[in-house]
Amino acid sequence: MASDLSPQDQFAQQGWLRFSYDAELADWATAARRAGQAAAQDPKHAHWWQCGGTWFVGVDVLENDTAGVISGFTLGDTLVQNLSTLFGDLPDLHPAQVSIIKPGYPKPRDGETEAAFGYRLRRDAAHVDGLRLNRESGARVCEEYHQFILGLPLNEANVSASPMVLWNGSHHIMQRALLEALAEHPRTEWPKVDISEPYKAARREVFETCARIELAAKPGEAYVIQRHLLHGVAPWGQDGEAEPEGRMIAYFRPEMDGGLGDWITF
Repeated sequence: MASDLSPQDQFAQQGWLRFSYDAELADWATAARRAGQAAAQDPKHAHWWQCGGTWFVGVDVLENDTAGVISGFTLGDTLVQNLSTLFGDLPDLHPAQVSIIKPGYPKPRDGETEAAFGYRLRRDAAHVDGLRLNRESGARVCEEYHQFILGLPLNEANVSASPMVLWNGSHHIMQRALLEALAEHPRTEWPKVDISEPYKAARREVFETCARIELAAKPGEAYVIQRHLLHGVAPWGQDGEAEPEGRMIAYFRPEMDGGLGDWITF
């Protein structure tokens, strides 16, 4: 994305960045694609096929090491330097999620209410990662504290094949709303605070004021998302095209050492 701003300022302003093609990362994507295909076909991961078989959620299924290396292929110096410019020294990486979406997405997910499925269709299931909903009580709390979200496309797919959806600059609105909701309580109680209503109000403000962007990228490219940015996945479009296994993306979401306090304010 062309701009006179530095990468740090672009990221701070819009809440996401896209990195251009890198040959080392493309080689990594080829290896990760093979491993991801195998994981999706492994019976032990069958429970990750959701939405009527149109979405392989694939949390932590890629058997990379803590530096992201898979089958001897590294993420490459360029990507690591780009991320270090934004975040400093990178933390250890978890096994990556491998998200595969097929034509026909979405169909209702197991246990999904009609209202929730409607939201998936109309609003791309837009969310902020790390906020967990208790389906019995209806309470939503801050539970996982990711430093950032890194998306790494593993195969070719066009912009109509269920792309990542971002609301540009929405992290400012979401972070402010969440911090204000938590600030009314003692810090020791923050992990228990139900932030459902301020979260929903902030989402509505985002939908009304922030530009919705469909972001497609190719193997060898990457994008990073600020942890408070509202994002989701679009339904598979009529003109959607991807490789036979479906649109495939690996995601890393490293945890912050400082927990909720750093996640909400850092």
